[in-house]
Amino acid sequence: MTATSLNSARVRRILEGSRQRILVIGDVMLDHFVWGSVGRISPEAPVPVVDFERESFMPGGAANVARNLTSLGVPTDLLGAVGMDHASTQLRGILEAHRIGCDRLLRMSRRMTSVKTRIVAHMQQVVRIDRETREPLDVKATRQLLGKVEDLLPGVAAVIVGDYGKGVVTQPVLDGLKRSCRERGIWLSLDPKPVHDLNLSGLSLITPNRKEAFELADLVDDTRQVNPLEDRKLMLVSERLLKELQPALLLITLGEQGMLLCRRDQKPFHIPTIAQEIFDVSGAGDTVIATFTLAIAAGASPVEAAILSNHAAGIVVGKVGTATVSQEELLASFR
Repeated sequence: MTATSLNSARVRRILEGSRQRILVIGDVMLDHFVWGSVGRISPEAPVPVVDFERESFMPGGAANVARNLTSLGVPTDLLGAVGMDHASTQLRGILEAHRIGCDRLLRMSRRMTSVKTRIVAHMQQVVRIDRETREPLDVKATRQLLGKVEDLLPGVAAVIVGDYGKGVVTQPVLDGLKRSCRERGIWLSLDPKPVHDLNLSGLSLITPNRKEAFELADLVDDTRQVNPLEDRKLMLVSERLLKELQPALLLITLGEQGMLLCRRDQKPFHIPTIAQEIFDVSGAGDTVIATFTLAIAAGASPVEAAILSNHAAGIVVGKVGTATVSQEELLASFR
């Protein structure tokens, strides 16, 4: 199969079939963008002075995965932990506006809602400010979270775990998810953070980028070929991760080189990028795991899901900020 063999009619059928509820669980954030322009350097220090023009707020982290799903018409529930602060109230309002089920978010007095503030001038990010809590969930919070998962699982077709290293995705949480999903035959996708020493074995889908894949395989990325299929080190990484972690599918995103779909006992399948212009890659991984998982839940083959998610990623990187793709945009990209 080639990238051209997935036509708009088939894409429409996949999207029309993606009406089953998906649960997203992980590190929930509020993305804050401050937009402005730079016309001078500060006399106080050698830094640009940004003249404020406007600001915007969007769901970030696992919440952005959920936003990607609802923008494609998928019913979505979101689980995670937030603080008892203004940011959590603000985030909840935005989630509800995007039709994301968020009434089961854990509100904790000892946590701060994760907020990422990006200062953007002339379409370029100048600096980012993070306000967050990184401590792992305690035993009580873990039990509460997994209890909410048990309540929701009977009505979902797939689960996506968004690990951004902020403390929600711990080994007990991941083990509980794997056990519950396996018992019910529910698809379980995970976007990993190698900074966590977690046991990632036995998942349905893992979606590391190239850097994360090499870290997970404990190999040094010191060579890069124009053709990923001729990249000996990358092939070794894929073989090692498939053997050691035993996922049903491994999808390695490669930036401007597209992505690599890896399956046991099959040759890797390379999908070149369709991105015409790249303005902002923030959130592109969220788009990939969301689109791939909804496609699988709708009955698409792994190759079809990979092609679809590659198209979706190619669209969002052409936008500034934490962006999503609509059904209309995705369909148009196949015409």
